[in-house]
Amino acid sequence: MIAFLLRRIVYTLPIMAGVALVCFALVHLAPGDPLVSILPPDASADLQAQLRTLYGFDRSLPEQFFTWVWRAVQGDLGTSIASNRPVATEVMTAVVNTLRLAVVATLIGFFFGCLFGFVAGYFRNSWLDRGASLLSVLGVSVPHYWLGMVLVIVFAAQLNWLPATGAGPGGSDNWAWDWAHIQHMLLPAITMSVIPMGIVARTVRALVAEILAQEFVVGLRAKGLTHLGVFRHVVKNAAPTALAVMGLQLGYLLGGSILIETVFAWPGTGFLLNSAIFQRDLPLLQGTILVLAMFFVVLNVIVDIIQSLLDPRIARS
Repeated sequence: MIAFLLRRIVYTLPIMAGVALVCFALVHLAPGDPLVSILPPDASADLQAQLRTLYGFDRSLPEQFFTWVWRAVQGDLGTSIASNRPVATEVMTAVVNTLRLAVVATLIGFFFGCLFGFVAGYFRNSWLDRGASLLSVLGVSVPHYWLGMVLVIVFAAQLNWLPATGAGPGGSDNWAWDWAHIQHMLLPAITMSVIPMGIVARTVRALVAEILAQEFVVGLRAKGLTHLGVFRHVVKNAAPTALAVMGLQLGYLLGGSILIETVFAWPGTGFLLNSAIFQRDLPLLQGTILVLAMFFVVLNVIVDIIQSLLDPRIARS
């Protein structure tokens, strides 16, 4: 197990280096001048040169990359061009808000996805299977930003049951797990959970159908094992793959929630990325993408470790 752990950590290091390189390159390949947002239209050449030197844009790209990576390793992601605040402070605040929302959405999606998947897998070719499969296909197919707007119109504008935007009456800085704040989380969390629910349901349905057709299940039933006992064995065999899918979906939600957070004005990484893109704030954009990518890599390592604990065959392989 220790050897497996060390091997996964060693494999992660070049991936992190490649992620940092791709993140830096993609941001700098985008057209436009990042200083346009803060420079006045009649800015002198001396002022432009001073700002380029201040933010390091006067250096060559290799120098900028290695300087950025060295500072990032020390926890310094630079200073935002638009707000003049440390990028690390803004990114970590947004990451906490997105993580809070993404975890709740993933748990909702995982619970209902597993429920629909097990029902569809156990009752194959029945109306329960067709109904659960239809819900999973709709969950994957429906655009989540459109679903978010529909939920706002129905539950916030027409029924006035839930608030439409924001992270709570006191904002994200004063977050508390009370009903007043959870109300603000319900609509975006439900919207974000639809795609993971559909993916998990389809995956679990295929897993359950495949496991039930294996010989060991037939042997268990021949020995007189109850349906509950067979169900336990099916869950044990399906858990590692379902867990891996859930971990991937959590990573995707952390980085792919730009539209949902924009619709609901949720102050997370997606909302921050959207602002950084439109303001052409390169340090903030680089820092946000880097933190999200590194979080995704670390999350995959954690999922691999948990998988190996649930199924020792993975570690031995």
